Amino acid sequence: MVNRRSFLKSAGVTAGVLGTIGSTKLHALSALAGDGAKAFSANDHIQLALIGAGIQGQGDTRSAIQVPGVKLVAVADCYQGRLDHCKEMWGKKDDLFTTRDYNEILARKDVDAVLIATPDHWHKQAAVDAMKAGKDVYCEKPMIHLYSDGPEMIEAAKSSGRIIQIGSQRVSSIVYAKAKELLAAGAIGQLNMVTARWDRNSAMGAWDYTVPADASPETCDWPRFLGTAPKIAWNPEHFFQWRKWKAYGSGVAGDLFVHLFSGTHFITGAHGPTRAVASGALRFWKDGRDVPDVMLGIFDYPEGFNLSLRVNFVNGGEDNEGLLFTGSEGTMEIDRNTVTVKRVPREKGPGLTVGTFTEAMQDELEAAYKKKYPKEHSKALPPLSEDAYTAPEDYSDSYDHFQNFFNSVRSRKPVVEDAVFGYRAAGAALLGNLSIEKDAVVHWDPEAMKVVS
Repeated sequence: MVNRRSFLKSAGVTAGVLGTIGSTKLHALSALAGDGAKAFSANDHIQLALIGAGIQGQGDTRSAIQVPGVKLVAVADCYQGRLDHCKEMWGKKDDLFTTRDYNEILARKDVDAVLIATPDHWHKQAAVDAMKAGKDVYCEKPMIHLYSDGPEMIEAAKSSGRIIQIGSQRVSSIVYAKAKELLAAGAIGQLNMVTARWDRNSAMGAWDYTVPADASPETCDWPRFLGTAPKIAWNPEHFFQWRKWKAYGSGVAGDLFVHLFSGTHFITGAHGPTRAVASGALRFWKDGRDVPDVMLGIFDYPEGFNLSLRVNFVNGGEDNEGLLFTGSEGTMEIDRNTVTVKRVPREKGPGLTVGTFTEAMQDELEAAYKKKYPKEHSKALPPLSEDAYTAPEDYSDSYDHFQNFFNSVRSRKPVVEDAVFGYRAAGAALLGNLSIEKDAVVHWDPEAMKVVS
């Protein structure tokens, strides 16, 4: 794995030396190199508990326990099969505590931190309960399900003094850190537009997850799963494919838009848009879900740029994700683990359109132009420059995000993605849902973090 410091050191090219077409392949020895790595005794481990052991929760846990000095001690989930599988993977001599009720985990004194990967409608309550119980929290994105969730989570972190990090891992990515550095150095001039995309072309990509053969009210704690959602009869699709219903999830806005907002905010330093309009519909996956599978949004930022996003679950091509930053002197694109800068510097002069004038007038205007812009009288375009920075194939931003979280748990220093950052990203993303719901342009105050009526 590769660490942030070694990446930035080896990729230390800024706008001042861009000028040739080339690619930089970055190498480093270890994700812990230069970061004060040390061996941790068994008594010095951060004791971690997982709340919500679904696809994301188990994947997160695999990354989290790779960080030295971290041990998984407990798991909570509403499906018995996932609890049993966690014991198969991580239990030794039955020392992994499992339960359907996360409150039993919060009552344990041997739990230092919790990883929350529940459906969205449980994020706020699980996080607030955990912080009030004295646990540090890593909470999956989107931080909120409802706008009212944000202030309550921010206040709980402040009043409890606990660490909370939101799980948009690109905020810890070395690729995004390089993009942030390049933009700040003026690599593409003045930013005026960001275009973001996330397209998928599979049933799994559209949340059509497999329902286990033993799914039943006996193996699944249906009332606990529902929580604050409307009370309906047992429905295995709702339980295992919950992202398809707005009672439990936030649609493509909360699942994918929020990653693109997090990346944009991290790279630009912006706090959020002030104005948004979105369009979306259910085009293909008409299986009973009540959220769009195609969605587009346009967002205005006070920093002087626009952000346009799209998510398409009916993409006929390859799955793809990325952001394109367009500036006055070039573009910067992030495509998976590569950031590429292409520059065509703008001429200071406006150029001449004098071909329809008399020859005498052409000569007079050309002479005046050369005098005013003595170095820019050539009609030839400036040469294209292109530089690419690519992380090694085994790089994991999820690992780095967890390492940053656990470093903060130990040091009590601020995390890279706190509740305020997480709320601003999720609040901006959910403006897309709100715009479609209201069939109108909606407004947001990114500083006060409020929808403006």
